[in-house]
Amino acid sequence: MPKEEKPLDTLARYLPEGTYPMVEQFLHQHKIHLTITRERSSILGDYRHAVNGKNHRISVNGNLNSYAFLLTLLHEIAHLLTFQQYGNRVQSHGKEWKKDFSQLLRYFLQSHTFPPDIENAVRNSLNNPAASSCADDDLTRVLRRYDKDGDQLLFVEDLPPASLFRIKGNRIFRKGEKIRKRIQCTEVKTGRVYLFSPVYEVEKV
Repeated sequence: MPKEEKPLDTLARYLPEGTYPMVEQFLHQHKIHLTITRERSSILGDYRHAVNGKNHRISVNGNLNSYAFLLTLLHEIAHLLTFQQYGNRVQSHGKEWKKDFSQLLRYFLQSHTFPPDIENAVRNSLNNPAASSCADDDLTRVLRRYDKDGDQLLFVEDLPPASLFRIKGNRIFRKGEKIRKRIQCTEVKTGRVYLFSPVYEVEKV
């Protein structure tokens, strides 16, 4: 995966206004080597703990809007903090990580970093943060509003029942009924049934 190395002072343009000094403090304090990558479809960020005297390594997708970028970076820093305390003895997104991530979020909420809609969604997640912002439907909805094409996005939940939609890879599905927190959809070509997040981004056919 191509990566882009950048000096710390250029990191500011990827972050919400005024948050760079706070982020820089964590990067220096914990000796973090931060890499900004191109878009990755499977992950938004990644953490690798320090080995053989090398720095901790964190990567974050550079195509994220500034608020999503910051939340992803804090997510990965929380992994670092958890590793420093427990090593590999705890689950990657267990209660220990949730506690560390919540504390980081509270620290940034004190500075009113986020717009009101994102701040409310973040506050609602504090007691039980999701393993990924993509796994938190409410947070995903508000974060996507700040993407460059946010007003053009279409989610599965926006489609009328029985609508056809296309996902990446040109696979076409028909929207079905909602089952708990997911929407049951049938792939037209194979007849197989899949469960989609309500905020999965799609293209209407």
